[in-house]
Amino acid sequence: MVEKSAQEPFEAAGDPKHAARATRSAGRKMRSLLLDAASPLFRERGLSGTAITDIAAAADAFPSQITYYFRTKEALFVECACRDLLYLARATEQAALKARTPREYTHALAETVTASDSIAFFAEALTLTRRRQDLAPLVERTIERLHSEGARAYAGQVARHGWRSLRAPDESSRRFWAVAIGIILEGYAMGRSPEALCAEMLRVLGEQAKSAGDTARLRLVDERDASTNSNEEG
Repeated sequence: MVEKSAQEPFEAAGDPKHAARATRSAGRKMRSLLLDAASPLFRERGLSGTAITDIAAAADAFPSQITYYFRTKEALFVECACRDLLYLARATEQAALKARTPREYTHALAETVTASDSIAFFAEALTLTRRRQDLAPLVERTIERLHSEGARAYAGQVARHGWRSLRAPDESSRRFWAVAIGIILEGYAMGRSPEALCAEMLRVLGEQAKSAGDTARLRLVDERDASTNSNEEG
């Protein structure tokens, strides 16, 4: 029995399923390393200014590994931009968790989004997919995930605090990101500061929801108005 137990690790190591899992795990790790190395280079130098050899050197990898995992530099660029946008979305959700009112919630989202260049990076990927339709599905999946996770996060905050949303969660999420992309791209072109972009986003977005206290006050005012009208009619 002891001899059999001693052999089991060697048998497991030779198991094709174990080898396949190890290969997939190593592949995911290498892809992640290449994305981590490429993203800051693309942000700083752009697509044309970044060579595959630069990315490979930054990741301590071989250029052939980039073409193996991503096929082309353009595909790597788009995947970096999509991943960074989803990371930004996660950061906005985390920043807004401490909000106690709808106003604080919207401000936390806008402030986090406008402090990053991830949306401008993603916009470059959108432009690239106009000429490379083979890369469009990744962008489409990213946008759908962006909206679905945004709607989930917003609905959770509304339910947790008892707010009354002025729009459906999905509509609120799509509107927020559409406004963010438009204002940030316009602001980048005009050299506006993150603070100016945030202020403009808040102005355009306006009120997203009402807190429980606001709703109660509105109800009280409505009841008073109804009572006054009833007395006047009497």
